Amino acid sequence: MTTRSSLAELLADSGSSAPAIISTSPMVVVSYKALTEQVQKLSGQLRSAGLKPGDCVAMVLPNGLEFLVAFLALTHARLIAAPLNPAEKPDEIRFFIEDSQARAIVAEGAKFEVMEATAGLELPIWEPRIDSRGVVELPELPTPSRASIDAPNPDDIALFAYTSGTTGRPKCVPLSHGNVLWSARNIASRYDLTSADCSLVVLPFFHGHGLIGAALSTLASGGSVIVPPRFSASEFWKLFREHRATWYSAVPTIYQVLLERADSDGAPHGGPRFIRSCSAPLAPTILTKLENRFGAPVLEAYGMTEAAHQVASNPTPPLPRKPGTVGLSDEISIIDENGRHLAANTPGEVVVRGPNVMRGYRSNPEANTAAFVDGWFRTGDIGAIDNDGYLTLTGRIKDLINRGGEKISPAEVEAVLLEHPAVAEAAVFGVPDPKYGEEVSAAVVLREAATAQELQEYCRTRLADFKVPKLIHLVAAIPKNAMGKVSQRDLRALFS
Repeated sequence: MTTRSSLAELLADSGSSAPAIISTSPMVVVSYKALTEQVQKLSGQLRSAGLKPGDCVAMVLPNGLEFLVAFLALTHARLIAAPLNPAEKPDEIRFFIEDSQARAIVAEGAKFEVMEATAGLELPIWEPRIDSRGVVELPELPTPSRASIDAPNPDDIALFAYTSGTTGRPKCVPLSHGNVLWSARNIASRYDLTSADCSLVVLPFFHGHGLIGAALSTLASGGSVIVPPRFSASEFWKLFREHRATWYSAVPTIYQVLLERADSDGAPHGGPRFIRSCSAPLAPTILTKLENRFGAPVLEAYGMTEAAHQVASNPTPPLPRKPGTVGLSDEISIIDENGRHLAANTPGEVVVRGPNVMRGYRSNPEANTAAFVDGWFRTGDIGAIDNDGYLTLTGRIKDLINRGGEKISPAEVEAVLLEHPAVAEAAVFGVPDPKYGEEVSAAVVLREAATAQELQEYCRTRLADFKVPKLIHLVAAIPKNAMGKVSQRDLRALFS
């Protein structure tokens, strides 16, 4: 793999008649050749609309063919795509539009949130249309000029991605063509993806997991991407069988839903070449259930926005995969509080570097000073690397519960709770305590009857007393963000 290339070279074979994108709403199949032609035409129109290289265009779109064509056209035209969550409120959308200095917006027509968010900004809003042949157009744009467009450079910014903002306002992560392309090709290589593979996308494209991890990696391999507008548990296995998917990538909360419904939905006991889990810790008990029920190896991976998604992953068989770890990576290390690199099996902060890692947050020198040490990016995650190079994550530095000086990892306690047969979901968090500073608390969704006291007693048989949740809240649902990750901030607000 080389970083001296751009997303203009993403597609494995731009002249192939093989299916690249299978859209389920509307139901159309677009070949690599047709996709290339659409992207080239639309990129010419974008440049004819007066946009210049380096200008940003915000995208407020659900998953679909329109999103992928627009994204690839924007990057092909040397513009910066800024995908936003369509579920955001107007004030949030306006923040992202102003922060990214977007010059235009690609969005669903007359979407109230977008119209309200852009009031007074005098920005053009272009609505994508798709015809019966699967051709995506932006009708408001002019006819493309005959002038040739310079190919993007590896260092051109392709994508403005935003962090989840768990510690304040989201930070803007500028990812270059080189970052994104290297990551997509690396993922394809890590999982031995070929033109015979077909990925069923269940995560939103405004996040790197769905866009880079599931879609762009597949297009880089010459395979097919199945794109429904959203994840639907009731439609999942129907789509999987109909289009002969070979793999999918999701977060643990989605896997828990699929497991709960597996028998009632008639889920197969085999079929996937592999199942990939990323973006949140996967409890060992859930991994075992997934492999037993769906008859496929589960490959845990580790990703982050600042590294164009994938940082490490367990390999495909026959290479060994280690449940409970997030696998291998060439450029990863562990440091102590003073920035010294630690020996194997010694816990500390995970740091990463490589061609997929951003150069720095946009217009945020303070954050950049804190984020890098000697060229390594500080992830804020705690972990250790074993003698074979496999990384185990034990939590986030900011999420560790400090109970009277004892540091407790929420993930460790959650894993124990999930082993109880009555527990469907569990989230552990710290709450203020006058005696210990912080105390362990948990929110639990049950699948069958149990009391908080029973769950505490169960924890005591497997955890030191100071790690046992002082309070267990039995709830109907656990608050999550748009990616399906548990929101620690919302949990603390609800139960502190």
